[in-house]
Amino acid sequence: MVEKIATRDAYGKALVELGKENENIVVLDADLSKSTKTYAFGQEFPDRFINVGIAEQNLMGVAAGISTTGKIPFASTFAIFATGRAFEIIRNSIGYPKLNVKICATHSGITVGEDGASHQAIADISCMRTIPNMTVVVPSDSVETRAAIHAVSKIDGPVYVRLGRLAVPVINDEASYKFEIGKGIILNEGNDVTIIATGLMVGEALKAAEELEARGIKARVINIHTIKPIDKEIIIKAAEETGAVVTAEEHNIIGGLGSAVAEVIAENYPVPLRRVGIKDTFGESGKPEELMKKYGLTSDDIAEAAINLINKR
Repeated sequence: MVEKIATRDAYGKALVELGKENENIVVLDADLSKSTKTYAFGQEFPDRFINVGIAEQNLMGVAAGISTTGKIPFASTFAIFATGRAFEIIRNSIGYPKLNVKICATHSGITVGEDGASHQAIADISCMRTIPNMTVVVPSDSVETRAAIHAVSKIDGPVYVRLGRLAVPVINDEASYKFEIGKGIILNEGNDVTIIATGLMVGEALKAAEELEARGIKARVINIHTIKPIDKEIIIKAAEETGAVVTAEEHNIIGGLGSAVAEVIAENYPVPLRRVGIKDTFGESGKPEELMKKYGLTSDDIAEAAINLINKR
């Protein structure tokens, strides 16, 4: 049985590890620490933990100020509030001066589930990747999350890390896994079609590759954990060698991974492309797995998109 761990849980544990390694790590939260899992850091290092209350704009402003003292602030809340309510503060007070703030937002995408459309951040990647100086990271599982949090703590500049509420399969081997910002990872070899995925959709992409192989189709699966800066080299090479690309993300198909990949392909090596994601609509309340099916985010949907592309070449 495949182990399932939410990326937010891995985030909470990684913060405690960082806190022990680096006394400059400071964590801030907007009164959601038990949900974002920053609570563990607060218990371990109360003098370096700040709950600003339900005031997300203030959360980002305080984090910005703290970063100017040489500290490394990690600011957390739900993705919908971080990138929606606090967008202008992030843009002008963190992105513009290129301050060393790590915005780690949980409860992203439609797999927030029963909380419904008001809490389902499906445009957060789009918002953050448009801010100059901002690095955007979307881990696929708990192993990648831990590695990503350690990595972003060591770079100087603003970072947005997108984390989820739902427990997802562990697909990476912690003993051998290596994370490098801006470098995609080939998880499955193939030359018939390329599937480029991010976040929890990486697991679905791997399942889709198995479904396709049963039909005699060899799919290359690439994990793009860094949306910005995106790995142009791995995308162009895949386009050249497979001639067809499918992207998969738990996000609006406008402005996220699909758009980022389309930009790279259109400017460098145009090939047929299909974007699997939320098709420019709001979500609704429901169980995460049911919402994944309704909004076309399953391995079956990815496989179908790949087959359609191949048939039209």
